[in-house]
Amino acid sequence: MSTDTSALLHIQDLKIDFQLPDATVSAVKGIELKVFPNEIVGIVGESGSGKSVTALSILQLLPKSAQVDGKANLETTDLLASSTPIIDYRGKRIALIFQDPMNALNPVFRCGDQLVEALQLYQKIDKTAAKQQALEWLRQVDLQDAERIFKSYPHQLSGGQLQRIVIAIAMCGKPDLLIADEPTTALDVRVQQTILQLIKRLQQTQDLSVLFISHDLAVVAHLAQRIYVMQHGQVVETGKTKDIFSQPKHPYTKQLLNSRPPLDKKLKRLPVGDQQIETAVVEQSPINIDVEDKIMIINDLKIWFPKPKPFWQRKVDYVKAVDGIDLAIQSGECLAVVGESGSGKSTLGKAIIRLVEAQSGSVIFNGQSVLDLTQRDLRQLRRDIQIIFQNPYASLNPRMPIGQALQEVRRLHGLSEDAQTISDLLAHVGLLPEHAFRYPHEFSGGQRQRICIARALAVEPKLLICDECVSSLDVSVQAQILNLLKDLQTELGLSYLFITHDLSVVRFIADRVVVMKDGQIVERGTVDAIFDEPRHNYTKMLLAAVP
Repeated sequence: MSTDTSALLHIQDLKIDFQLPDATVSAVKGIELKVFPNEIVGIVGESGSGKSVTALSILQLLPKSAQVDGKANLETTDLLASSTPIIDYRGKRIALIFQDPMNALNPVFRCGDQLVEALQLYQKIDKTAAKQQALEWLRQVDLQDAERIFKSYPHQLSGGQLQRIVIAIAMCGKPDLLIADEPTTALDVRVQQTILQLIKRLQQTQDLSVLFISHDLAVVAHLAQRIYVMQHGQVVETGKTKDIFSQPKHPYTKQLLNSRPPLDKKLKRLPVGDQQIETAVVEQSPINIDVEDKIMIINDLKIWFPKPKPFWQRKVDYVKAVDGIDLAIQSGECLAVVGESGSGKSTLGKAIIRLVEAQSGSVIFNGQSVLDLTQRDLRQLRRDIQIIFQNPYASLNPRMPIGQALQEVRRLHGLSEDAQTISDLLAHVGLLPEHAFRYPHEFSGGQRQRICIARALAVEPKLLICDECVSSLDVSVQAQILNLLKDLQTELGLSYLFITHDLSVVRFIADRVVVMKDGQIVERGTVDAIFDEPRHNYTKMLLAAVP
């Protein structure tokens, strides 16, 4: 094997196997990959395709159970060779940005101190000079209030701010190559757009090469000059970005491109696997929300949280998470609530089932005042209204088989919990009867979300609150879950309050949309009206930010 000396990074015949107690898993199967100086290269694939494992292997960050073979040359140095002092390359020549910035930062140290530590480690400067450079880096990654950010702990900042800090720390070593591993997956579309623009600007101003890893081809299209598509540990297609999008050759690439819901039309069904896009487009009928068939009516709802204040200050300031909103949901309808983090949409969903208490206003569900219910009466409300959260793994008890988890929720509400009922529930969401005996960690992310949907259906609800329930899933898995939710809505006559920041998902799943900003509804209407003729500038901005 000869190394391409013009490439900054040249991976050759990379093989990665994981030795498990009872089997050997081949995660990467002999791939080749090149990144040239001042180039942005994308690696795209679903969870389990081997893309993140490939990135971690370059810096020898895989666990001891991994067996790595092949070459990863940074210019003329093989980073995988046992003789290579890899510590001299980590952070200095190659920097890594992880998906979850909260886990990447130390929660007990101020953000500024973590920047200072990185600068002192990489540049061997004193603390005073490191602090000045840290503040300058905070400004370079578009954090304007640098002094406040410097003194803040990670939990005091938003996801977008934390990701900018992680990027600043990565840049402290002035690397030649930046590896960005799903850095925008959990972010709102507008924050995602700004992070992508930041990485692009740093690449141009710092003479940087970038290896950008994502499961979303649309995101990579905004950055990369070339793309590698990975499936089951192999590169199935590679080429220039424009060629991949205009003339994809491999069926898997076509599947990734087709799985994302289009913004310009409302499809009956999303393609899954090697299916083709259905050309039939749903024609939306006018929705009359003044009829009596409303399952829920919300009037002037306010949810305010007091801000921390010094003990000498008498006046209490409030964060107005939900500030006097009105909306109604019809029986059998899907109403989408759209907005960025901090807009109040998730707080609204939690207030409906009294996980958060409202200060004033009214929530009427099936003619009953939700805010006046006693704790005893809340049990029936929480049977009629179920919520599906964003993170399916955090929503499940890791020590309980899923069959037992489904039995537990039915037992709580006095419903039958026999084996046939549990099997029927699993079948409803596309799972098998034998899955009842497995634990959450034995399932993929998409399967775990199906389990959470089954648990919500276990008590035969009338309304499902879906709180960002597909935002962290691969695009093809997301398509499966969205199709499932549509099927269940038709089959069971369910109503949905669908909370999301992803407008492409809204176009497919929703009948009507309300757009929230700073605790208030700034625009509402049918899906066609909102997408085809948005009136509010905030709605236009959200639509423009969709990749």
